[in-house]
Amino acid sequence: MEDEVDRLVAAWRRERPDLDVEPLEVLSRVSRLARHLDRARRLAFAEHGLEPWEFDVLTALRRAGSPYQLSPGQLLTQTLVTSGTMTNRIDRLTKKGLVERLPDPSDRRGVLVRLTDEGCDRADQALAGLLDQERAILAELSRAQRGELAGLLRQLTAPFDNIPG
Repeated sequence: MEDEVDRLVAAWRRERPDLDVEPLEVLSRVSRLARHLDRARRLAFAEHGLEPWEFDVLTALRRAGSPYQLSPGQLLTQTLVTSGTMTNRIDRLTKKGLVERLPDPSDRRGVLVRLTDEGCDRADQALAGLLDQERAILAELSRAQRGELAGLLRQLTAPFDNIPG
């Protein structure tokens, strides 16, 4: 079975035989797959009235476990956005009734962000929709192949996840 990346690599090998284009065979496929996954994610989230960034914040809170709350700083760490961006996101989610701000009992100046019941329901429903989309993307692979692929991708991504700052 040939795909678009095979054609791209063949063209570069013909046009630039002096270059080793082997990385394209893997990383161009990863890039193309990421675009397909992004579309699937957007579709799954839109079906539940969420934007991708909203899903990221809501599911960070949901993963925290009951009572589904984190400090804004903890949310920053999990979602990799700036403080100003997070403040804006919390404001917008609060207006939609998906999260609420509460005083932090351990820090008089601090606040906690807590998932509302509606936010919890939407996060759960959107996650189920996302998993359906992702299962469809992976349907061509056996369980063993999915496990092998996950391990290989982990090898490539782990160094990036462990970079300080």
